[in-house]
Amino acid sequence: MDDLRRPTGFLFALLGLILLLYGIFSPARAELVPNVNVNLWCGLTLLIFGGIMLWLSYRTKS
Repeated sequence: MDDLRRPTGFLFALLGLILLLYGIFSPARAELVPNVNVNLWCGLTLLIFGGIMLWLSYRTKS
């Protein structure tokens, strides 16, 4: 693996997916701001970032 975007993308996508699922299914909420599910939004952001990194790594191979 000569491209660091692929393992970085997998890592962020996996962590984002875990945090997103935890934010959806967990009854305990990390409420730093009232009525905002921080786990859900941070997980979604990490998942999108990981997806972009994976897309960039596979795009350069083609």
